[in-house]
Amino acid sequence: MALLTETISWSKAWQERRFRNKTIIALLLVAIILTLLPTFFAFIEKREGMVLQDYVLDAIPAIDVSIPTFVIIWSTVLLVFFRIYQNPRLFLVIAYGFILMCLARVLTISILPLNPPAGLIVLKDPIANIAYGGNGIFITKDLFYSGHTGNMFLFFLCLERKWDKIFALTASFLVGILVMIQHIHYSIDVIAAFIFTYFIYLGAKKLSFF
Repeated sequence: MALLTETISWSKAWQERRFRNKTIIALLLVAIILTLLPTFFAFIEKREGMVLQDYVLDAIPAIDVSIPTFVIIWSTVLLVFFRIYQNPRLFLVIAYGFILMCLARVLTISILPLNPPAGLIVLKDPIANIAYGGNGIFITKDLFYSGHTGNMFLFFLCLERKWDKIFALTASFLVGILVMIQHIHYSIDVIAAFIFTYFIYLGAKKLSFF
């Protein structure tokens, strides 16, 4: 059984039955989630919700920062993919973190129906839009909590090298700020993302252990 801090190759990891089983389960769950998410997003987009009074957003004029947001997010994702290639354990932690985050967001979004902030400018991200169905319909009501911020913070928690963590933590704060500048999320969505993601990371570590 591998130690949590031990880095092993993919070939060695694949020889471990528990790693193979956890990898297959994670991939199946991710595939199921990605298949069902467009239906969920279509449902919430038709639903009416509350509009929150957000004094932080009120003080920020809405600006389209799609390009820097896209660059920060996907450069961080590329870094994570490279580290996953080097360390299969990282894949498992992030995969189960992604699964838990999706489930948690479905729950919180379902419990707390919100309409988007005033002045929202749609984030142009052709890659991420695939998860929304890829049909040109922009989803604006997947609000509490911010998945963009949460994913970046999850990467920070999972990465091990000092400069990787600094890069991902910086990306977390920058993305959180940028989605507020674009009025995509309320400030509470961004703040909550850090809190929820920390506990999701703890759960992902337990699920990914082999």
